Amino acid sequence: MQIPDIIKGSLDYIERNLKTDITAEELARMANYSTFHYYRLFSSVMDASVASYILKRRLDHALSEIAVGRKAIEVVMEYGFDTYAGFYKAFMKMYGCSPKKFIAIYGKHTPKIPEVATMYTEKELRKILENWDIEKNLPIEDICIPDGAKPSGSDWTVGGYVLRTGDREKLLKDIKIAEALDCQGFASALPVPTTAGGAYLDGREVFILTHRLQGSPLSKPERFGDRRTAVGEEYGAGIARLHRALKEVQNDVSPDDVDLYRIVTDWALPNFRQQNVQWNMGLDERFFRDYLDGFGRLYGKLPRQLVHRNPHPGNILFSDGAVSGFINFDMGEVNIRLWDVCYCSTGLLSETDEENYEKWLDVLGGILRGYDRENRLTTEEKQAIFPVILSIQMVFAVYLEGREELRPLGDTNRKMLKFIVRHKTEIDRLI
Repeated sequence: MQIPDIIKGSLDYIERNLKTDITAEELARMANYSTFHYYRLFSSVMDASVASYILKRRLDHALSEIAVGRKAIEVVMEYGFDTYAGFYKAFMKMYGCSPKKFIAIYGKHTPKIPEVATMYTEKELRKILENWDIEKNLPIEDICIPDGAKPSGSDWTVGGYVLRTGDREKLLKDIKIAEALDCQGFASALPVPTTAGGAYLDGREVFILTHRLQGSPLSKPERFGDRRTAVGEEYGAGIARLHRALKEVQNDVSPDDVDLYRIVTDWALPNFRQQNVQWNMGLDERFFRDYLDGFGRLYGKLPRQLVHRNPHPGNILFSDGAVSGFINFDMGEVNIRLWDVCYCSTGLLSETDEENYEKWLDVLGGILRGYDRENRLTTEEKQAIFPVILSIQMVFAVYLEGREELRPLGDTNRKMLKFIVRHKTEIDRLI
């Protein structure tokens, strides 16, 4: 995330002083800002008020210490709560259950204290960009998760370029996939050579600079407007064409081989059972039994290949009403090919309002038919659409709960899952 120096300094100070009385006025004085302007700057950068951010950090630290056996009243008073009742009330509001119930549910798997995300000032990013022979002082802007959500934290536009950082192995895999796709004649984000002649900057972290691809993601009104079924078909057909290309190059990029069924049964589903209790979601044992029986029966028969892994709507570009390209291949893996189809579908649902949930069924039907037209779905794949969607939702429910900065999205995920479960019959009949 690109972040002003003064806010970066504030976050470091907050983290070191959570057991003291920290005020916005104090932080504003340290930054040499008026309290009013500091409030606005902090909220715009962190998407939270100063007080709510500090509260979240204190709750997480206190929970971590209580979970390992420290006396609760001593811990909460150290973190600035006058009484345990005050801590309890704040905890209930954030986590949806009591601290005791949370620890009883998660036991030794109680989440660790989340780290503050790596952030970069504009000055730091410009220093990194000196490693490429490009025009100086190009505008640097955060790339946000679609529809105005928080910055991705690892991607920036730099004029007509994109600067990326992140996990080394995944980024290097991304380069290989881009080069392989380019050899096949597909548009891809090839790396711009550094001044030293390398494909990427290799230091404490790996950075890649690429040219921006033509096209842009569709807006929410375009996705769910009167042409939503046709738009869905274009999404599906585009993913099918992408899969044909990826299948040709998967032996050249040594992708990870993922067993989705095992990930769900060994990790996501047990944790999701706990969330079902924690958040009173009302899913009974029959729901879990039917899922395990149905998906277990079908999983071994589902076609597998190299997939994009992250084809949410923000990673699919359109130009002149048609899919023109895909971005962010760093998570590519061998998985069931239904993953991409269903992931795109749930990504569209996650980025719309509840009033559009019913319309999503039309979009989903279009995606399935568009894919099937270009790359035939097997009988088993058609039967597995509902359990694959459930798998994605459970994986994300657990993932979101494990990352403090994403935890507010958990409520959206739970609403989506309830809607999906209620409409199982309609989903099964879409194709």
